[in-house]
Amino acid sequence: MSPKGLAILIGAGPATGTGIARILAHPSHGNFALALMARNPETLSATKSNLARTAPGSVVEVFTSDTSPKALSEAFEDIRTHKSFQGLKLSAAIYSIKNADVKPFMEETHDKFMAVMESYVGGAMAFSQEALKLLFEHHGEQNLTETAGQKKGTIIFTGTLGAMRSNPKFASYGASRAGVRQLSQSLGKEFSEKGVHVCHVIANGGITDEDNEDVKVGKKIKAESVGKTYLWLINQDPDLFTSELDIRPAQEKY
Repeated sequence: MSPKGLAILIGAGPATGTGIARILAHPSHGNFALALMARNPETLSATKSNLARTAPGSVVEVFTSDTSPKALSEAFEDIRTHKSFQGLKLSAAIYSIKNADVKPFMEETHDKFMAVMESYVGGAMAFSQEALKLLFEHHGEQNLTETAGQKKGTIIFTGTLGAMRSNPKFASYGASRAGVRQLSQSLGKEFSEKGVHVCHVIANGGITDEDNEDVKVGKKIKAESVGKTYLWLINQDPDLFTSELDIRPAQEKY
């Protein structure tokens, strides 16, 4: 079965990233050709091997990139010209990278604080801009009224509760997570009328790419369930766009 479109995912970890990628790429689920990005080539190789076993028939290509504007621009250009993606239009772009900087505030330095902001928030900005360029290149820049309601695609940011409230020793973490949430809101308000769906997802609780007892009783989220939720967002029509979503396992306290 030929892929129905192109999806781009940055963040190829062994849990959340792999589960999202499997659902997006699997011919029986999303059936998207998938451009998978991460800074670690070994992580990319392991995830691609996993998907070859667990999503047979999928089209998955990997691209090494960090969140710097130069690296992202080069990766998107490689995606744009890759032979596996020719004739396919971008449908979804997902920013799902880790940000776990925690330290006592009096041990924080301005340089380290701003480095987190640059890599995480700046990375989200650069990724979004490259995704929007490709969406407009593939679908045009007309608004929904001019295209009779044709949706161009979906941009999703994976966040955490840190985007809503912070805790002791989480100064840079909270500031950067909140920054990406506000970026998502701004992009949604600016580009929704053009048919670009933007959603910030607050994912709380442990996420595993295993079907174990903790998943069964609601102590952890199954990574594929995140992927299915993201696919639901991607499939939303312009009459109803979800702009923010809070997901957690049943037994996670909040």
